[in-house]
Amino acid sequence: MIQELFRRKSVTKASQEVVSDLADEHSRGSMTRALGVRDLTFMGIAAIVGAGIFSTIGAASFDGGPGIVLLFIFVSIACGFSAVCYAEFASMVPVSGSAYTYSYVAFGEIIAWIIGWDLLMEYAIGNIAVAISWSDYFTSLLNGFGLHIPDYLTMDYWTAKAMATPDAKAAWLTAPSLGNFKLICDLPAFIITVIITWIIYIGIKESKRSTNAMVILKMIIILLVIAAGIFYVEPANWHPFLPNGIGGVLKGTSAVFFAYIGFDAISTTAEECRNPQRDLPKAMFNSLIICTIVYILIALVLTGMTSYKNLNVGDPLAFVFNNMHSKWSNIIGGVVAISAVIATASVLLVFQLGQPRIWMSMSRDGLLPPIFSRIHPKYKTPSFSTILTGFVVGIPALFLNLKIVVDLTSVGTLFAFVLVCGGILRLQDLRKREQNDIPQSKFKTPYINSKWIIPVLFVITVVLFVNYYPGGFSGFLKFTDKTGVANWDVIRLKVPYILFAIVFVVTAVLSFLRNYSLIPVLGFLCCTYLLSESGTTNWERFLVWLVIGLVIYFLYGRKKSKLNTMK
Repeated sequence: MIQELFRRKSVTKASQEVVSDLADEHSRGSMTRALGVRDLTFMGIAAIVGAGIFSTIGAASFDGGPGIVLLFIFVSIACGFSAVCYAEFASMVPVSGSAYTYSYVAFGEIIAWIIGWDLLMEYAIGNIAVAISWSDYFTSLLNGFGLHIPDYLTMDYWTAKAMATPDAKAAWLTAPSLGNFKLICDLPAFIITVIITWIIYIGIKESKRSTNAMVILKMIIILLVIAAGIFYVEPANWHPFLPNGIGGVLKGTSAVFFAYIGFDAISTTAEECRNPQRDLPKAMFNSLIICTIVYILIALVLTGMTSYKNLNVGDPLAFVFNNMHSKWSNIIGGVVAISAVIATASVLLVFQLGQPRIWMSMSRDGLLPPIFSRIHPKYKTPSFSTILTGFVVGIPALFLNLKIVVDLTSVGTLFAFVLVCGGILRLQDLRKREQNDIPQSKFKTPYINSKWIIPVLFVITVVLFVNYYPGGFSGFLKFTDKTGVANWDVIRLKVPYILFAIVFVVTAVLSFLRNYSLIPVLGFLCCTYLLSESGTTNWERFLVWLVIGLVIYFLYGRKKSKLNTMK
């Protein structure tokens, strides 16, 4: 039973099945190989430079002050370690599926199912959030031109019912009724999802052209905004640099990390790349470097133009320019609004592109019904999965207000990154055992022996913790409130950090004993730590989703798996 759950797919088999599936009656042909390095880089930029740069960067700057640039650097380094591991896998297993396929090769079926199910949640919930965000930007843009969509068609039912803002109150009071039920929905969020889904459905070439055009336009606008903002920077606003300490900077982890998951999405397009083994690694690094530079520049301009205390707003870029009292402020504010609409649409396109390819890969392996891997005979796209993705995102976007989706999506992404980094370490062990199904990748993670580095890093971490955490270990392990009574909320907050400490100890020991490669170990530890910063509540919600997925696996996937039927 246990062996069945951890049965692995060989690298050779994973690649050959893509070819053999072309003859399957559900496949009806191969996917179109139309993507090069530039196209993949643009897709990465499209997914990374989006809602984060126009909205969540404001709240993160409010918490961390000008020092938020340190978080961008830290997260980009953590993503960089993960990107190296993704690049090796993408070069070794050039098929769709992203972390799902990589985990199938490295860890086995049950882990692959878990991460595949996790990726479905990540893309779906993230896309719902992006669609709702696009609706907000689009509605504001139309208002700026004097065009007004009725309020009850621009927000969800529960936000309107709360009547916490003038717009919500107006929506609730003016909405038509069906009996006792108010007809309130976010129509623009649904419409943009339909449009993006149609573009993706009719072909990868159309998706590529749309993405490239949007990326070029939004990058030109963003660079112009940065150039204009530099003239209004006051260095005094950068002091204090860390007003709330490192803790304040780390509070923005979820919001910032949400912006960096783009290179995960482009790995799902491996079967539509002209040369995936060469182009995917290059595109991952290109997009990560370019976007990190852009985010740092934007953060410095924002916190230099106004005090970080003023940035806890939903549209920080528009806010700082609208308040600089210049004859150009209205023009720049309008340009920012247009750019936000374009940028958010490009994010939605890339993420909507990625999710159907996860469905498709899981279906090929028998873990989902065959219809999920059906390829359209004319458009060469996963037709059923693409339409299903449109419904899964579009319908909830009509009615939901998901304030927690950024945090929840970040948990899913970090979990994927942890498994990809751990997967490279796992392959290292398998090669030492002379496993013939683990060939060398054309792109290989540079090997630096972590035998001494990780244990020394652990010791340094312990010393810093003892000296700088209030009360040291005894203070951390105190689970009572001010009255001395055991407090469950205190325990819940500290459990993720305790788990990370255990993982750090085990990793340090294994690095010493097995001479692990340093880069994947650092990626594994960085992403595991960021998971501990994601909040217990988000982990609890994630575990509920995981339980649902495991029920489906044991009822269907385990029996229908190709590895099971081929025994």
